[in-house]
Amino acid sequence: MNAPVPLPGQHLRSAEQPLADPDRIRAEVDELLGGLNAVEGQGDGDAIPHRARVLEQAHDVLVRALATVDKI
Repeated sequence: MNAPVPLPGQHLRSAEQPLADPDRIRAEVDELLGGLNAVEGQGDGDAIPHRARVLEQAHDVLVRALATVDKI
């Protein structure tokens, strides 16, 4: 087992890692969630996979945002 040893200060935010902007994150998630109903009504069975992709993308946005504030 060769687990990496954390270095002092490694948990701190680096200069190239910007802080999460709540307004930008909210707008990005709102835009993604706005597309949830884009496939609805076509009846070809694509609605659930489409919704799953959109929700996964929104989740990824939130996880990235959380990762930036978690290191402060």
